[in-house]
Amino acid sequence: MRILVDADSCPRQAREMVLRFSSRLKLQVIFAANRLIPGTDGELATMELCSTADGSADDRLVELAHDDDIVLTRDLPLAERLVQAGVTVLDDRGRVFTAENIHELRSIRDFIVGLAETGQEKERIASYGKKELNHLANSLDRELTRLMKKKTVSVQTWKV
Repeated sequence: MRILVDADSCPRQAREMVLRFSSRLKLQVIFAANRLIPGTDGELATMELCSTADGSADDRLVELAHDDDIVLTRDLPLAERLVQAGVTVLDDRGRVFTAENIHELRSIRDFIVGLAETGQEKERIASYGKKELNHLANSLDRELTRLMKKKTVSVQTWKV
């Protein structure tokens, strides 16, 4: 079990929290981006420096992710690929992407992108503070616990 992070769009506070979870639970963290991202060093942390080709960090995360990992990204097309592969995916605000919600979220995103491309969308600046960080901590804790229980059940079933 590991935590993989789409590091180029992940807020510093969220990266720091992931490193604290990693240290406390002794989990490997892999940050992926096409440039060096500050604050990605830790005892169990690795920085995957990807090529500058469009989507290379996303492709690397898909390549690395297993069904017992958690990936942190706000990139909905990447989240959709990972959810379809059976990987647990969260955004930096603690929203869990699932097979039930990813298609609707992707449709909304694509609609908003279309509006922006034609100049019809108003500029939005989303804040990131304690509330969002708290939601992320709760979701990360809940999903890690769920995956750990799932792993324990499978090991116990296998031993029988």
